[in-house]
Amino acid sequence: MTVDDTPVVIETSGYVIPPTVQPRNFHYVTAHGKKGSHPGKPCADMMNAYQPTTMTMITKRGYLVAIIIFAIIILDQALKFWVKTNFYLGESLPIFSWFQLVFIENNGMAFGWELGSKLFLTLMRIVVVGLLIWYVWRIRNNHEAKTGYLVCLAMIIAGAAGNIFDCVFYGVIFNNPLPPEVAQLFPEGGGYGTLLHGRVVDMLYFPLCEWDWPSWLPVVGGEHFIFFRPIFNLADAAISVGLVLLILFYSKQISVVSVHEDKSGKDAEMTKSKENEER
Repeated sequence: MTVDDTPVVIETSGYVIPPTVQPRNFHYVTAHGKKGSHPGKPCADMMNAYQPTTMTMITKRGYLVAIIIFAIIILDQALKFWVKTNFYLGESLPIFSWFQLVFIENNGMAFGWELGSKLFLTLMRIVVVGLLIWYVWRIRNNHEAKTGYLVCLAMIIAGAAGNIFDCVFYGVIFNNPLPPEVAQLFPEGGGYGTLLHGRVVDMLYFPLCEWDWPSWLPVVGGEHFIFFRPIFNLADAAISVGLVLLILFYSKQISVVSVHEDKSGKDAEMTKSKENEER
């Protein structure tokens, strides 16, 4: 910013101008490249145009979280729909020696793990996702919540929500014919199950390496070992990546970030505006 081609230093914390400076005309350029001028001392509106506000950055961060959630859910469901309607159960499609698409279904949690009844798992997922969405909504304006922390939570929410969709609706909208027939979307005879009792579709298989254990080893001796054996989906991957990043880089955020709404950004903007008006 210049004053009749003379540089002026402005303190960003309160936009304080030295009293010795008596500007006649301020020339400025906004963050979007728009040029303008203002007679006398800069008003609050001009300063807000010159520098993006904290609340604007928080809003953009909220949009980022929403985009991540919807993008993961859409990609996860698109892949599941394609596999479900083009593969018969158990069919595999080799892509590389270390990567295959293998269509399986399971009643359990991530990577096909089983825990409790089907209805219990579905209701538990819904409750957990509801609590996470509430938590992210409460901390959206909290300046102590780092963007990476919110991204990790968004990935976990999206992954859990993607598998919830399978559990809630797939039993109603898909049938489950015997191989080599493939499933149909909205079949005439109805789905293979009822609401909340659908099975989760998995298809990503990474047999990165394999070997036979020596026969002299106890327990596993003589067995064939494959790493990585579990078959999973994009939703499982999002949950796992989000959890790993959360544990490695943002575990302290869980205790630091408060669920109480942080209004410091709004208060700071109001205080700054009042101070500029008084000047």
